[in-house]
Amino acid sequence: MKPVMTFLACLICIQVFACCNKTNEVTSISNNVLNTDSMKLKIIIGANAFTATLYNNATVTAFKKKLPMAINMKELNGNEKYFDLPANLSANASNPGTIQAGDLMLYGSNTLVLFYKTFSTRYNYTTLARIENPTGLATALGSGNKTVKFEIG
Repeated sequence: MKPVMTFLACLICIQVFACCNKTNEVTSISNNVLNTDSMKLKIIIGANAFTATLYNNATVTAFKKKLPMAINMKELNGNEKYFDLPANLSANASNPGTIQAGDLMLYGSNTLVLFYKTFSTRYNYTTLARIENPTGLATALGSGNKTVKFEIG
């Protein structure tokens, strides 16, 4: 009788651990999925307003706690604006391969980057949001530094 009970207890433990591993897999897969169920991000540049869809990850959760914010973003490479946040955010960077115009990403753990041109990259970023319709974004950002406002909207 004891061997049967021991065997059954082992099977139950295996099942419990198997279920836990499946749950973790699902969580990690959903980390870079556009979060269409939650709030949108409003990005305001001068008189222009853009709506972005936030991704579903821990970095976005931390970023939303800092909103609203108005920051002076610096020009870089003729395709992006960036700003070094005063505090680090949790990051889960990966290489997107191609940056799309309208991508809002985190480089490292504290550099917020808003891309206004599409191009290939070899760098790693943590995804934050994507502007739904980036038409006019490059014009709104123009050349040089720009004040950009971020708010839940």
